[in-house]
Amino acid sequence: MRAVVTGGAGFIGSNLVDALLARGDDVTVIDDLSSGKRENIARQATFVVADIRDGFDATGFDVIFHLAAQADVQTSVREPTHDAEVNVVGTIAVLESAQRAGAQVIFSSTGGAIYGECDGPATEAATLRPMSPYGIAKLCAEQYLLGWNRIHETKNVVLRFGNVFGPRQEPTLEGGVASIFLERLAAGQPTTIFGDGLQTRDFVFVGDVVDALVAAVGAPGDIYNVGTGVETTVTQLHEACASVVGIASEPTFAPARLGDVQRSALDVSRAARVLDWHARTPLEDGLRRTLEWVRG
Repeated sequence: MRAVVTGGAGFIGSNLVDALLARGDDVTVIDDLSSGKRENIARQATFVVADIRDGFDATGFDVIFHLAAQADVQTSVREPTHDAEVNVVGTIAVLESAQRAGAQVIFSSTGGAIYGECDGPATEAATLRPMSPYGIAKLCAEQYLLGWNRIHETKNVVLRFGNVFGPRQEPTLEGGVASIFLERLAAGQPTTIFGDGLQTRDFVFVGDVVDALVAAVGAPGDIYNVGTGVETTVTQLHEACASVVGIASEPTFAPARLGDVQRSALDVSRAARVLDWHARTPLEDGLRRTLEWVRG
C-alpha cells in the first residue's frame, strides 16, 4: 500500500507511520512541524514539509490518512478562525488532492468534542452538540467528507476518536491529560484537575487507534466511533497514573474550562461489527507504556 499521512510528525500520526512501515507499506509524511517533531518520523518514510491548506500531489497513492489538525480545544476557543482554517479549509484541500488521485481519505475526527454532553454511550447517529469551535470545525470537516462520498461516490471514512493517549503525546496540550499527569507525578510535581474530577472520558491507547486506522482502509465510507466503550472519570485516571508511577498523590482542583464537557461516552459497536476492530489495551497497561516513554 502507498499511503500519505498528514500530521505524520505528530503523536498519533508518527505511531501510525511506524505501524505502516512495519507492514512494508510505502509511506509519505506531510507535516508543517507547527506541533509535530521531525525526530518522530522514521527514516524509512518520505518526509515533505508542507501546509495541508496548500494541497499536494497524491498521484499514485492508495490512501491518505488525514491526521493534521489544530487539535487543542482551548486554542480553538481563543483562535476560532485559525482553527477553522486548519480543520475545515485544510480538510477540503486534502479532499481535493485525494479526488484528483483517486485515493481514499481516512479522517481523524473527535467523539467528545462533536457529541457534546452525553446521556449515555453515544452511537454514530446520536444528536451532535459540539461545545467548542474545535468540535464545530471537526463536524464541518466530517460533512465535507460525507458530501464527497455522495457527490463523487468515494469511500472516505470518518473515525471519531475518544481521548487518545500513549507514547509521544506531548504533555503540553489539554487533550494530553494522561501524559500531563504522568510527567508531573514522575517528577514529583503537583497536578491539577479542571472541574470536579467526575467528568468522564473514553481513554483509548494510541496503538489501538492505529489498528483502527489501518482497519478502515477499504471499508465502506461511513462514520465509526473509536474508543474502549468504557467511561473513566478524570479522578480515576489520576489515581491510575499515580498507581503506575508508584506514588500516593492528591491533585488540586481548579474551575472547569470553557468548552469542556462533563460526560463523554462512546458506543463502539459499529467499528466492531464493520471493521472487525476493538480496543485491546487495558488502561493501566497503556499508562505503563506511556510512562516508559515519559521517562525516556
